[in-house]
Amino acid sequence: MSNFLKEVGQPLVYRIINPFINLLLRAGITPNAVTTIGFLINIVATIVFIAGGGEPRTDLRYVGWGGAIILFGGLFDMIDGRLARVGKMESKFGALYDSVLDRYSELVMFLGICYYLVAQDYFLSSLFAFIAMIGSVMVSYVRARAEGLGIECKGGLMQRPERILLIGISAVLCGLLADYTGQFKYTIPGTSFPIFENITLFTFPIFILAILTNWTAIQRLRESKIALDKLENK
Repeated sequence: MSNFLKEVGQPLVYRIINPFINLLLRAGITPNAVTTIGFLINIVATIVFIAGGGEPRTDLRYVGWGGAIILFGGLFDMIDGRLARVGKMESKFGALYDSVLDRYSELVMFLGICYYLVAQDYFLSSLFAFIAMIGSVMVSYVRARAEGLGIECKGGLMQRPERILLIGISAVLCGLLADYTGQFKYTIPGTSFPIFENITLFTFPIFILAILTNWTAIQRLRESKIALDKLENK
């Protein structure tokens, strides 16, 4: 998580969700149960994207709802860790379970997005979504492998919270603004090739994500090499 999100965003979210955390503690809900619920919510988001793939290209409501559900599911990713710490229910298996379901959640989410973009004939955007999925997996894998070798590896710009926020917010904006702009499309003069249309509010951030996730993975790899070199030269 970036320093800004960690120092500003995280405390703000914690203040909002703390009453809900206390309610879960009184109800006896475990962090693993919360993690599972978050995963199921991401499956719902995927179903929404898949359903939207069969609708007219100009109907972006499914993109908006899919993004809102992704953001809602992202809250549970914060709730489970907070619940484990506040309720003193932290465990090694819980950390493993959380990491595994986070990966499943993200892959399922990208499945829905890729399906939607392919179904709506946005082939290039679907390719970038797939590349973003690869980068997202590699960001997490480099960290896990580095920590398995005994070094800390948490740096980089496009970590999971940033990825969820970028995809979720862009999808919500895409769905909302489409209601006001209608079937907006700006093409290269004299051609039918679009430069900007409503879906661009969603697909351009995916393009950015495809670049930055893989760059983050490379950054982590380089930082890990430096840290490992220092360990070996001690």
